[in-house]
Amino acid sequence: YRVLGGTLDLYIFGGPTALDVIDQYTQLVGRPARIPYWALGFHNCRYGYTSVDEVNQVIANYSRARIPLEAAWTDIEYMDKTRDFTFDAVNYPVSEMKKQLDALHARGQKMVLITDPAIHVDDAYGTFVRGRDQDVFIKNADGSLYVGQVWPGYTVFPDWFAANTSEWWSDELQRYFDMLPIDGMWIDMNEPASFCTGSCGSNRPMNEEPTPPWLSTAPHRFINKTNRMLVPPYAINNHELELSDKTVETTAIHATGVTEYHVHNLYGHMESRATRDFLLAYRRNQRPFILSRSTFAGSGALVSHWTGDNMASWADLHVSIASVFDFGIFGIPMVGADICGFYGNTTEELCARWMELGAFYPFSRSHNAKGLAPQEPYRWASVAKATRRALRVRYALLAYMYSAYQDSVEHGWPVARPLVFEFPSSQFASNDKQMLIGSSILVSPVLTQGARSVDAVFPTGRWYDWYTHAHINGHNANVTLDAPLEHINVHIRGGSIVPTQRPEMTTRQVRQNDYELVVATSANGTATGQLYVDDGESFDTQHKWIDFSYDARVLYVAPRSGTMHVERAVTSLVLLGVVGAHTVSVNGVRVDCSTVVTPNSVVVTGLNIDLNTKSRIVVS
Repeated sequence: YRVLGGTLDLYIFGGPTALDVIDQYTQLVGRPARIPYWALGFHNCRYGYTSVDEVNQVIANYSRARIPLEAAWTDIEYMDKTRDFTFDAVNYPVSEMKKQLDALHARGQKMVLITDPAIHVDDAYGTFVRGRDQDVFIKNADGSLYVGQVWPGYTVFPDWFAANTSEWWSDELQRYFDMLPIDGMWIDMNEPASFCTGSCGSNRPMNEEPTPPWLSTAPHRFINKTNRMLVPPYAINNHELELSDKTVETTAIHATGVTEYHVHNLYGHMESRATRDFLLAYRRNQRPFILSRSTFAGSGALVSHWTGDNMASWADLHVSIASVFDFGIFGIPMVGADICGFYGNTTEELCARWMELGAFYPFSRSHNAKGLAPQEPYRWASVAKATRRALRVRYALLAYMYSAYQDSVEHGWPVARPLVFEFPSSQFASNDKQMLIGSSILVSPVLTQGARSVDAVFPTGRWYDWYTHAHINGHNANVTLDAPLEHINVHIRGGSIVPTQRPEMTTRQVRQNDYELVVATSANGTATGQLYVDDGESFDTQHKWIDFSYDARVLYVAPRSGTMHVERAVTSLVLLGVVGAHTVSVNGVRVDCSTVVTPNSVVVTGLNIDLNTKSRIVVS
């Protein structure tokens, strides 16, 4: 540890398993927040959409390409001069944004917009004036406003320690939502980011437009090595010259008298709390969706997260898996990386492979930077095909993923997890090239340019191919799998029962479909699984946990807890590792159904199994 002083508290979590440790940790810092069901759909964004008309065209293009799109996101372009809580009257007029929001809602889709914490210094800008009058901004040591530089120009930063800040923030958000009641919030740049070092806007004309630092030839300021807050006596080892570069200076002062050095890492966490508090009051009893770039211990109880501005590179595609694992461990299971990369121009092959992997991130969103080649998946035929194929699997698995997320809410367990969490052996400890979704779905992506096969390790036991149902007998060894450009390998763990639904274009449509249970038997012919159901929106929703088990050709359905009436029934079964079947009976009564036997599966359709009561289904 590198510290200047203070008290260091250590918490030790005894486990003994990795999931036990995460359970114990999130019990301390806060369990992951409940998400609205729609958050599990696929999202699209880009920094650089020039108008509401262009975003409308992107939405329409997804529909024409038959690629599911759950939420349309817009970056800072929608704002007037990139100022929070405003709209560009020419390119993003509120009237047209409202039409877009209504059209999205009519199709079961959502809208998410970005908000930054930095507030433009301008006497004609109401948000700044009200904040200054209520004394809500971070200060310099002499009591003047700390003025940095972000997208609008010279900016001040909310001080979440100040007495009036939360009320001021809520009031500004209320004004904003009165204009456009969006579905989710994206809070970005909240480390907080600042383009200049120090209070560069102090004593500058209020309406001056500073030169962006990436266009400036001015030298870096003098580095005061005698100030331990600015230049601490330990190595920072990052690529900046000074600890305060690209953020609020460490000597800035908060309302409590504490310096920014001591509370810097709390900034995004505190903004997350203030934003969530507003949304809980604005839409009472509805789960908010908030995506935050900056997080801290316990932020998972408030917000979701993405891994920040990555590169369109094969290396970043690979490292995204470990990044998703990390935040799952931190108690933030709703996490993903910018699919196809944020910086740099992606390629057709890279984007296809990234869309395949990204379809299984808990939070799945394509996003890239301004001035670069567009990378919506419909831009290339091969990427569109790969995307449709991968998202079809994701949307079929939504009920399974939502159940896994409820395990996160109740126990802190990550949705995306490494093999070693389920198979605790040093052999799997370094595996960052495959990803388990829950305990039962194994994803083996291609991470190497030009590859048309992938070496995937399979722990001991049976593993069934998602698409063909052919099984592999795992022996803790690599198996080389075919992986054409439009294909990602997905396997079901033997011994699992996975609830699925017919995939559609939106999560709302999927939820209206009946269930199909995929019973993937182990070598001894058994399997277990579970399903969690609630309304997907409210906090006080009724719910139901349902357990499934299979043994000796008998499937048992048993509600575990909850009073919710589950409307959708199980109408089909896919039995893997089961040889032959001719008749099916439910609770002792033979039912008229269709049975299709293939070399790899037995598919039973025409059932009507009520999930609200216990059932015993015999397949003989």
